[in-house]
Amino acid sequence: MNAELGHFALWLALAVALTQATVPLAGYLRGQTRWMGLAASAAQAQFVLVLLAYVCLSYGFWQNDFSIAYVAANSHSALPWVYRLSAVWGAHEGSLLLWMLMLAGWSFAVSIFNRRLPPEVSSLVLATLGAISVGFLLFTLLTSNPFDRSFPVPFEGRDLNPLLQDPGLIIHPPMLYMGYVGFSVAFAFAIAALITGKLDAAWARWARPWTTTAWLFLTMGITLGSWWAYNELGWGGWWFWDPVENASFMPWLVGTALIHSLAVTEKRGLLQSWTILLAIIAFSLSLLGTFLVRSGVLVSVHAFATDPARGVFILAFLGVVVGGALSLYAVRAPRIVQDGHMQLASREGLLLFNNVFLVCAAAAVLLGTLYPLAIDALNLGKISVGPPYFNAVFLPLMAPLAVLVGLAGVVSWKRAKFGVAIKPLYKLAALALIAGIALPFITQGRGSLAASAGAILAIWVLTTSVQEVWRRIRAKRNFWQGLRSVPRGCWGMSMAHFGLGVWTLGVAFASTFAVERDVRLGPGQAADIGRYEFRFDGVERHQGPNYQSDMGSVSVLRSGKAIATLHPEKRLYPSQGSVMTEAAVDHNPMRDLYVALGEPIDRLNIGGDWALRLYYKPMMRLVWLGGVFMFFGGILAASDRRYRLSQRQVQAPLAQEAATA
Repeated sequence: MNAELGHFALWLALAVALTQATVPLAGYLRGQTRWMGLAASAAQAQFVLVLLAYVCLSYGFWQNDFSIAYVAANSHSALPWVYRLSAVWGAHEGSLLLWMLMLAGWSFAVSIFNRRLPPEVSSLVLATLGAISVGFLLFTLLTSNPFDRSFPVPFEGRDLNPLLQDPGLIIHPPMLYMGYVGFSVAFAFAIAALITGKLDAAWARWARPWTTTAWLFLTMGITLGSWWAYNELGWGGWWFWDPVENASFMPWLVGTALIHSLAVTEKRGLLQSWTILLAIIAFSLSLLGTFLVRSGVLVSVHAFATDPARGVFILAFLGVVVGGALSLYAVRAPRIVQDGHMQLASREGLLLFNNVFLVCAAAAVLLGTLYPLAIDALNLGKISVGPPYFNAVFLPLMAPLAVLVGLAGVVSWKRAKFGVAIKPLYKLAALALIAGIALPFITQGRGSLAASAGAILAIWVLTTSVQEVWRRIRAKRNFWQGLRSVPRGCWGMSMAHFGLGVWTLGVAFASTFAVERDVRLGPGQAADIGRYEFRFDGVERHQGPNYQSDMGSVSVLRSGKAIATLHPEKRLYPSQGSVMTEAAVDHNPMRDLYVALGEPIDRLNIGGDWALRLYYKPMMRLVWLGGVFMFFGGILAASDRRYRLSQRQVQAPLAQEAATA
């Protein structure tokens, strides 16, 4: 009965989504306010129904209801309860249901928090979100029903993919989906603006917090995914330019450009057409990621499905959404008139250059991701585009972007005296140059051109990120008054840029100074990496809740003194016959010591020699700490009280800001 209730709830949600997509639009076209007002109620009803379906599926996992085919394929009675609940989104059908829950949740949030929007804008935003929901609900009900029954009912489930039995799975996918799906709100605002013709500063201020919120969730989702891969896969890397990794990174890049473009539209009434296009592209890339993961066109640890029929459905849906949006843009965008003129020697000019670099970087990643797939689809052979291409193309685009981050924070809006504006940055530039050159010698005992270049850019971003905040504080009579006067948006911008600097420093040092050794060690034998000695103490067999483990013991010594004991594992999951590597890491802000257990040299004797992989990775923690800073910076920016004003309250401050900028 539980499965039937969930299935019925999805059919009802489809009916409600159809109403949400059509009636408010018809109301706008006919001038019927009551029809437009139905959008909020429909969005809230749809959320309740999709949530009910999700709860029904979760209850099936909780109760080990193997009569549900999806539960039988992705759970096991011995699976710990926390992984049983997270297994709901561990495969295609359940992850798609999570996607729909997120989409319905965003629609619900818009219906609650955007009550002060003009009714025609609010109704069109919700109607657009309803239309997207219709597509995904049809996809689920026609091709990917998570409530299909299994007959005969198996006695035991096949268990969750061992790769996904990790704390990272609990947080990473929901965060990533919140970001992916969140760009649908920016997309919906863009469609509403194109239909109504209202692309003013007030529209940009309404759209900014939703875009920023989607961006911060996607930022944390990518960060957690990187952390999960580093700890779970046993290869010691944090980013491999995997096609599905790229699929999440591309909307992040375009979303970052969109946030800055919205700022220009709000402050100066410029780049409206470009901002609309970025909103369309950001969500289109999110849909492209969905296609890549579920179409079967690639093999990846991130891929959920390999059914080409599902891929055709998603591709058709992608064509309808993107094609329809771009067609509307082609018709309506030429009518958009800018409210002012752009000077390149201004903050908006620098932000435009910022956009150019970000979009070019996204285009380069898109080309490297899709080109091998296109060649394969046309039967022209198979090629591989890997890290060398992406590093060679992407990194040169990021260096000037880091410079722009520092400059844009001090240059004023409208026309600026560029030389005067950047004069306070000369000392910071000198500091970055000296400290960047010296830091590799101080921390690693040797120099490196690549590490110094990265450190110079990182320190530049770190120091300039606080420049705007410090300028605002100094403008007041005393420090505490100045501190209270800084708006959350400014704090958020500074923290996000500070996070970028921290991330840059971590990437530069971890990539340049990392040391890797593959060794063969028996009990009592040791291997050295720099100043550290790794002594292999042997392997013992352990029994986990649903796996058997060969757990190694490795003592780490420095100058003959033990500083850590690490326990890497090889886990056998009997239900699937899968063997997984669980790396062990000793970490502090300055370095990671990483051990992965390989295979026994003599498979019949676990007490003999083993293959081990040893890593020394300096400043590895900074990679994820940078993502955390950006996440909280996004929270501060999105929570700025200026974004909670009504239309009338928005217009007055905007006019004043434009006059004094």
